[in-house]
Amino acid sequence: RSVYRENLVEYFQAHLSQLDEDSLRRLHTNPLRILDTKNPVMREVVMNAPELMAYLGDDSRQHFNAITAILDGQGIAYEINTRLVRGLDYYSKTVFEWVTDALGSQGTVCAGGRYDGLIEQLGGKANHAAGFAMGMERLLALMETLDDVHTAKAVDVYMVRVGAKAEQEGLRYAEALRDTIPALKLQVNMDGGSFKSQFKKADKSGADLAVILGDDEVERGEVGIKSLRDEQGQQMLSQSQAIAFLQDYLLSAEAAADCAGSARF
Repeated sequence: RSVYRENLVEYFQAHLSQLDEDSLRRLHTNPLRILDTKNPVMREVVMNAPELMAYLGDDSRQHFNAITAILDGQGIAYEINTRLVRGLDYYSKTVFEWVTDALGSQGTVCAGGRYDGLIEQLGGKANHAAGFAMGMERLLALMETLDDVHTAKAVDVYMVRVGAKAEQEGLRYAEALRDTIPALKLQVNMDGGSFKSQFKKADKSGADLAVILGDDEVERGEVGIKSLRDEQGQQMLSQSQAIAFLQDYLLSAEAAADCAGSARF
């Protein structure tokens, strides 16, 4: 990043006559912000500037490729914007924006990224982190364009994933569950950890069931299903059998809730 910054400053210094006042001020303080200029006069000089992607180290490139592999695996559309920058220097590795074409020119609803050193800079224990900011007015405006808005509910099923293959396959299978059983309230563990630590989180989530994926299960095309609210043992099912099991579970849970509701005065 430091090499890129030096080359970017060198490039813009060779084109000083094309920079506006804001860009001249940022040249030696935060030159990456020049790439985010909204001045149409500077479009050409910015488009011809060096691209950060050409300066990625091995670790950053591997991290970026892992992120895009997850997005590709989930069928999530994205565009790589080599000029996208955030306004604060503590960001590291990936930054992102979520945009919509439903709000006209004010299409950025959410923006953020990763910042590995920020917690330590603030006096805490060094740790990786990611975050985002979301415009509430834009989010509300976007929700008004939707026909059906789902509110947050309690968790029915918690997915435990342990192992590199299980982490990747778990995301794919979670989406398959959500597509097949839209009413199922599924939470996927995204924090890593051992089976034991993930089961503790599953229990705290309030879910009735845990869906369990390890690398061995992935190889066999199976998942484990375990009740979190009684002493029933874990059962192994094929992925398709597990979907049918969860469909039956949800129907039973809804029927029980209806009975409980009809008994109230």
